[in-house]
Amino acid sequence: MMKKMLFFLLTAVVALHAQGDLRIYSVDNDPKSDLPQVIERSLAANGFTIAANTEMNKPFNIQFQQSDFDVFYLLTAYHTDLSRKLVVKYPDAGIFVPMGFGIYQHKGEKQLHVSVLTAEAMAKIIGLGSVEPILKNIETAAMKALEKAMPKASMEIENENPLPATGPLVSTYSLEVEGDEYEDAKEELAMGIQGGLSPKGFVLSNTLDFEMVVGEDESIDNPFDFYDSYSICKLKVIYNVARTRPQASAFAPCTMMMYKKKGEDKIVIGFPGVYNWMSSARVQDAAATAELMKAQDDFETLLGDLTE
Repeated sequence: MMKKMLFFLLTAVVALHAQGDLRIYSVDNDPKSDLPQVIERSLAANGFTIAANTEMNKPFNIQFQQSDFDVFYLLTAYHTDLSRKLVVKYPDAGIFVPMGFGIYQHKGEKQLHVSVLTAEAMAKIIGLGSVEPILKNIETAAMKALEKAMPKASMEIENENPLPATGPLVSTYSLEVEGDEYEDAKEELAMGIQGGLSPKGFVLSNTLDFEMVVGEDESIDNPFDFYDSYSICKLKVIYNVARTRPQASAFAPCTMMMYKKKGEDKIVIGFPGVYNWMSSARVQDAAATAELMKAQDDFETLLGDLTE
């Protein structure tokens, strides 16, 4: 009896401290409404710039002749003001500029869900020892926008701990450059990336120039010669992962950063590894895992060839 009681107490403690990486909003959407567009407008009204809001059922049906969802959107956005400060302070945080909002509703389901990473998860992924207040402020703004778009939604943080990561959460590469040669090197890298994506099944859905984000803000001392980010996705990955873990759509598209700091003789390229999907979203399905690892290997090969 004592052993059983101890077991239940330990189970309760583990459950109490379990902390997932994904915040999930759920709201009634029957009959289906234009909630993906309402969410987009609410984010824009609360300080975010929308990078893309892509409906995925059409490409699912074209390539795979079916979809498990009545609603599936990949929305990417960045907080216009706060993202400037974040990237200046932590260049690797550019993998969240833009950040992802997965919007999905299974066929026959009455509720629509929105998945987004917590500030704690983003801090962990970019290697911070504690949660940066700017990330918390971005999270607060995103929550406010989602709650305004879906005032009757319930919200919960997934109550299972992330799986142990089996690889680096951010994969980085660098290319040595000299003086003003970085401009030509940047152009060659950009062309090589764009040209190498399609043969491997990737799609470049959006690009962002940090100079445009900074704009004329004189309060920010821009430390970069350039800073670009690329939103990249692979339909086969998203389709296979979504069948069992649609909340992983918070990671799609993947944002790749490419930048050069003033005074440094190297261009840095980095992207969030698929190990985030498998860890944070607890992806364990064999087919989904195989597609994720193939995407990781293909992208590592592409960037390795371009920077060697």
